Amino acid sequence: MAETAKPLLIKRYASRRLYNTETSDYVTLEDIASFIRAGREVQIVDLKSGDDLTRQYLLQIIAEHESRGESVLPVDVLTDLVRSYTSQAGSVVPQFLAASFEMLRDGQSKMMENMTKVSPMGQMPGFDAMRAQQEAFFKAMTGGMMGKTGSETGTGDDNLDDIKKQLAELQSKLARMSK
Repeated sequence: MAETAKPLLIKRYASRRLYNTETSDYVTLEDIASFIRAGREVQIVDLKSGDDLTRQYLLQIIAEHESRGESVLPVDVLTDLVRSYTSQAGSVVPQFLAASFEMLRDGQSKMMENMTKVSPMGQMPGFDAMRAQQEAFFKAMTGGMMGKTGSETGTGDDNLDDIKKQLAELQSKLARMSK
C-alpha cells in the first residue's frame, strides 16, 4: 500500500463497527494494524461526536498483540509506564520515549545503510525486501511519533547530536525528580 501524506480516515459507527472511507467497506483492528505496518497513517474518528479515537484503538491493537504472546514491551517497562501516569515524571516520559524511538530508528537505518555499502549481504537476493520490511516495522513501532529521519532530512549526524543532547537533558530531569 502506498504511503500518502493524508491519513486514512476510519469512521466508527454507533454499532462500534469501523468503516474505511477510502474503500467504502468495514475493517477490523487487524486490518488497521496491517495498514499501519504497510506505512500508512491512520485516523479513527467517532462518526457521531467527531472525537478522535486513534490513540484508543492503537492501544487496543498493542494490547491484543501483547495478550497473544507477541510481547514487545517488557513487564518492567509497562510497570514504569503505569507509574508515569501518577508521578511528576509523566511530563517527560512522552519526550523520552519519542527520543528513544528516534535513536532506535536512526541506528537501525544507519546499520542497514552500512550493510548495503560495506557488506556482501547488500548483494544478496531478497535483501532489499528485507530492508523495506524492517523499515516498515520500525515505522509501525514508532507510530509516527517522530518526524522525518535523518536520511529524509539530510542532516542525520546533526539530528543524532540533538537527540543525544535532548536525551541527556531528560535523564538529568529524571535524576532530579527522583531525589
